Amino acid sequence: MAVTRVWVLNGPNLNRLGSREPDVYGSLSYEQLAANVVEEASGLGLQAEVRQTNDEAELIEWLHQAADESIPVLLNPAAFTHYSYAIRDACAMLTAPLIEVHLSNPLAREEFRHTSVVAGVATGTISGFGADSYRLALRALAGLLAQS
Repeated sequence: MAVTRVWVLNGPNLNRLGSREPDVYGSLSYEQLAANVVEEASGLGLQAEVRQTNDEAELIEWLHQAADESIPVLLNPAAFTHYSYAIRDACAMLTAPLIEVHLSNPLAREEFRHTSVVAGVATGTISGFGADSYRLALRALAGLLAQS
């Protein structure tokens, strides 16, 4: 059985996990989160590549590559969630499942966080479960891939 590649793409400020607002985002460092994602994915028969950028253009390039190669994506667009139509349009080009992921529940936070421009082109969204949001998203993705 072939192992399916999945990209776990993270937007701005997620590299600051563990020190950035731990009451909102938890105390797990970005490095620990990435290691947990790779381990969880492996247990599901997936090969996860975890990436983070603070650069909108770089994230768009990764999404274009994922579209061209039909790579499933778990995306935490972070602040780009709420306003980046360029990220949304790149997500709309994806040819494999896209799951939007958030550590916190944007709907339980400031009003400007209540809108996701990405959600409308995502296969689904998982949010509000801290680092477990990634684990749940990987499980959902594995289920989707098993159905296809």
